[in-house]
Amino acid sequence: MQRIAEKFVPRLLSNDQKEHRIPVCTQLTEQVKKDVNFISTIITGDECWVFGYDPETKQLSSQWKTPISLLKKARQVRSNVKSMLVCFFDTEGIVHKEFVPSGQTVNGKFYCNILR
Repeated sequence: MQRIAEKFVPRLLSNDQKEHRIPVCTQLTEQVKKDVNFISTIITGDECWVFGYDPETKQLSSQWKTPISLLKKARQVRSNVKSMLVCFFDTEGIVHKEFVPSGQTVNGKFYCNILR
């Protein structure tokens, strides 16, 4: 038995969800056959939490010291300050990025306001 992180386990789809994917994929395949550049017109997005401060890795924070040097480092912890970053990108790279204001819910209404 092996332990794996939950985020790597694929979500289980219902039969209706599986059936819905067939016509969608068929339409996309037909569109690509009609227009070779169709894929380059797709814009997708993602959301992630960004911390105000991320501590250095052990390797980045390492320093050379001699046996007589008095080198002390304070323990660094990840900041409690975090913001949600919404990022949209296409085949060329980032198209739009925006930090979500504190207390704002990211839903369809939020995305409609971004697109205006």
